[in-house]
Amino acid sequence: MKRYTTFKEIDRDLKYLSLKSQIDLEEVKLGLTESKETIRDTFSPLNIVTSTIASIVKKAFVLKMVDKLIGIKPVKKKDYEDDKHL
Repeated sequence: MKRYTTFKEIDRDLKYLSLKSQIDLEEVKLGLTESKETIRDTFSPLNIVTSTIASIVKKAFVLKMVDKLIGIKPVKKKDYEDDKHL
């Protein structure tokens, strides 16, 4: 524990702690504001629609490429039933 010898030292440390407290409060406010902006930007309707469409297009592209590389064709129900009766 720190021992003070003068009131001047006490006043200096109190002022320092007060300023540090104000800085910490401003940092919390800034962090909260940034978090709100991030959430607002992330969950905006336009971003949700854009990311959904991009995801669908990406999956369709990947499936198309896999189909081209592997060459597996989906079996149609009609073809399957015709082969079953043979």
